[in-house]
Amino acid sequence: MEAYSISVKQKDEHIERTVKENSGKLLSFIRRFVKRDEEAQDILQDVFYQFVVGYDQIKSIDQITSWLFRVARNKATDNHRKMKPDSFSELAFSASGDEEPLMLEDILPDTSDLPDRELLKDVIWQKLEELLALMPPKQREVFVQHEFEQKSFKEMAAVTGETVNTLISRKRYAILMLREGLTELYDELINE
Repeated sequence: MEAYSISVKQKDEHIERTVKENSGKLLSFIRRFVKRDEEAQDILQDVFYQFVVGYDQIKSIDQITSWLFRVARNKATDNHRKMKPDSFSELAFSASGDEEPLMLEDILPDTSDLPDRELLKDVIWQKLEELLALMPPKQREVFVQHEFEQKSFKEMAAVTGETVNTLISRKRYAILMLREGLTELYDELINE
């Protein structure tokens, strides 16, 4: 019976030490994915809760840090999916059924950790403006109203007389065109 108490004590000490050693690194990592500090703190708490609950399933001490970061990334991704703008829910009406991104944020890279991030942001926005200028007017109009003016597809449908599905389709084509153009830009930047 006493051996069990020691192992529980050792387990608790190891959990406490792991939390202390990894809290700062994990919080910094999570902040790359979320905007608000409260969200990052909540995700961190969820990660450590899952760590404590799943402690016995982690195969070795060497894997703990990578496991913690993997769980943090998954939780941050789940949080991001939950935090989509309300108008994004209208995309469920899409008839395409595939998993193509339908929001601008889905195709923009995270530049927060890059040293030249301001320059890179300027280059990306300049490319976006060029691509928008090349886009068919109806696609550009839907894209701009939905992304920048935060109008819902229902609002646009009421004004234009178009169906919601037609507007969603135009937005999808706009995103696909932007993604293609931005992919070319990213390839150019990486190959320089």
